[in-house]
Amino acid sequence: MSEWYVDTPAQPVATIILAHGAGAGAESEFMVDMAAQLAALNINVVRFNFEYMATIKATGKKRPPDRMPKLETCFQSVIASVQNKWPDLPLFIGGKSMGGRVATLILEQSEALGAIALGYPFHPPGKPEKLRTEHLLPLQKPLLIIQGERDTFGRREEVESYGLPASIQTAYLADGDHSFKPRKASGLTQGEHIQSAAVLSLAFIKAII
Repeated sequence: MSEWYVDTPAQPVATIILAHGAGAGAESEFMVDMAAQLAALNINVVRFNFEYMATIKATGKKRPPDRMPKLETCFQSVIASVQNKWPDLPLFIGGKSMGGRVATLILEQSEALGAIALGYPFHPPGKPEKLRTEHLLPLQKPLLIIQGERDTFGRREEVESYGLPASIQTAYLADGDHSFKPRKASGLTQGEHIQSAAVLSLAFIKAII
């Protein structure tokens, strides 16, 4: 059973399950901040650690993520448990980077109404030819991708050239990197971008429910 972290507002309008990225778990600063901002907008947020991350926490030893089928199975089991706990709330799934990618892979066969990817890893940094978009093209359910403009996993000008389907909305955060962090000279902050991402997520959710 995955370890959960839950941010539940007094009157939630929906639940979102957020999965972490490859290198940092559910308790990472980005995930904690994102959950707090979403909860402040009356969204019930469930964060969880994939099994390999729980092992890293327990042993203190680094290890690579599990293979995608195992990540998908773990995410699906969390979805089932969350639906049992909050059966009446509209359900959404998503996550940061790899976690968002897993969400998009299981979206169609899940009960979720839509997905939100926070910094989608369109390709490994420096390898733009290794695109991870094939499964996105036939998506029927709505997907919101929130991307930093200079994300090395998919910069704005790259993403805009991919011809993604109309079911996918893409929002860009000015000068943001893969964790939405802008450069100091931009006059913007990562905190502002995370807050913006939460507001964009709420608008996406409300449009669907």
